[in-house]
Amino acid sequence: MDFLKKLGLKKYNHGTSTGMESSSSGNYIKSYSPVDGAYIGSVSKTSRKEYEHVIGKAQEAFLEWRLVPAPRRGEIVRQFGEILRKYKDPLGRLVSYEMGKSLQEGWGEVQEMIDICDFAVGLSRQLYGLTIASERPQHRMFEQWHPLGPVGIISAFNFPVAVWSWNAMIALVCGDTVIWKPSEKVPLCAVAVQNLLRKVLQANDVPEGVVNLINGDYRVGEFMTKDARVPLISATGSVRMGKIVGPTVAARLGRTILELGGNNAIIVTPSADMKVVLPATVFGAVGTAGQRCTTTRRLIVHEEVYDQVKEALANAYRQLRIGNPLDERNHVGPLIDTDAVETYLKALDAIKEQGGKFVIEGGRLEGPGYESGCYVRPCIVEATPDMPIVQQETFAPILYLMKYRTIEEAIAIQNGVPQGLSSAIMTNNLRESELFLSPAGSDCGIANVNIGTSGAEIGGAFGGEKETGGGRESGSDAWKAYMRRQTNTINYGTSVPLAQGIKFEI
Repeated sequence: MDFLKKLGLKKYNHGTSTGMESSSSGNYIKSYSPVDGAYIGSVSKTSRKEYEHVIGKAQEAFLEWRLVPAPRRGEIVRQFGEILRKYKDPLGRLVSYEMGKSLQEGWGEVQEMIDICDFAVGLSRQLYGLTIASERPQHRMFEQWHPLGPVGIISAFNFPVAVWSWNAMIALVCGDTVIWKPSEKVPLCAVAVQNLLRKVLQANDVPEGVVNLINGDYRVGEFMTKDARVPLISATGSVRMGKIVGPTVAARLGRTILELGGNNAIIVTPSADMKVVLPATVFGAVGTAGQRCTTTRRLIVHEEVYDQVKEALANAYRQLRIGNPLDERNHVGPLIDTDAVETYLKALDAIKEQGGKFVIEGGRLEGPGYESGCYVRPCIVEATPDMPIVQQETFAPILYLMKYRTIEEAIAIQNGVPQGLSSAIMTNNLRESELFLSPAGSDCGIANVNIGTSGAEIGGAFGGEKETGGGRESGSDAWKAYMRRQTNTINYGTSVPLAQGIKFEI
């Protein structure tokens, strides 16, 4: 395909890569597109020996990279953004083809990378510390921030490149080196990005090992999570994965940024503008075929407008076009693989067993255009909050409808799941919106008013609470997680007074 050629990808075995080189273990991950089932290419799995080479290069490069002035590091990241602009179209097409999301979302994901590069460039001149008043005379106390070291980034299949960039671009301007372990389901997206960044690294004589790529399954991820030479692991994935990564890293007293599952809800109040409710809900529920951590999975609707909302949603779902995501006329592409389809079908069985009522039936799609076996029909289910399946995150386009009577009841339903990532309320009532954003409101890391649960901007810190992991990535002051804080005190006097008035005479 033309976009593969533009990215320098062929159907051959791409190797483990540091900033400047690649090697091959002899064992490979084969990448097949969920769009049409076609073989795209193979990537070499990283061996233990190769990992040791990569971590050695990352450590060595860190000693030099940490001393590069932060604005100069920002200049390198600026150039990353420029090359991503140049290759936005082919890289977005690869994201769409290898992962299965719509072409618009594929291009949008690359734009997120560009945006975080721009953010990080500005950040490179704003890594501020504080000046603190000292209680001792002729003393100055302040804090500063220093780089941590090699940062391990484990990314998920649903955002093959963007979420890595949220971490990597911030870490790079902070003075860290990065080691990327992408999902084994979308390895070629990572190889393509590494190939692009290598052009910038080489043109600027950046030390080998500043930006690194390793490939493989969870065992390759374990190389980093158990390695005390990697002070920070940022991991995006399932709650199950996070419950393994978190204790593993904590056991060696390392740091983690965990961005895990979501079970996101929109509350629809009687005053809600239905012209806002409908597009926000439909995109939130079926965008990326329901495979976003911020996907809208629950719609909590006031009983006065419940039937109206249900009918409008059903009509919208009947108009959805499902098919090849590279065709811009289609709204919904495939799930990532047939295993994901089986999980979806099991969820449908559980819904029936637990008493759910289908408004729009789900199921696997077959026939011309669906030969890969990865296409399913987005469905709508009338449910109750206590159904076990509603409490779980099913990574597929299933939307649960629930009724409420009071805003307090709606918020309780919204909060009544183990996950706490994204949430939204649709209302033109000021009191309802303020209650939703108050300490008595949403318990999620993201809480929106009159927009959906999906589609966060890079300027805000991204992440959630409870089983979502508590980590924060991307904007705001999330950069502090990639650095170590140091408190400094300078005595410019001729005596040595002690804090708290302690006397010590010699």
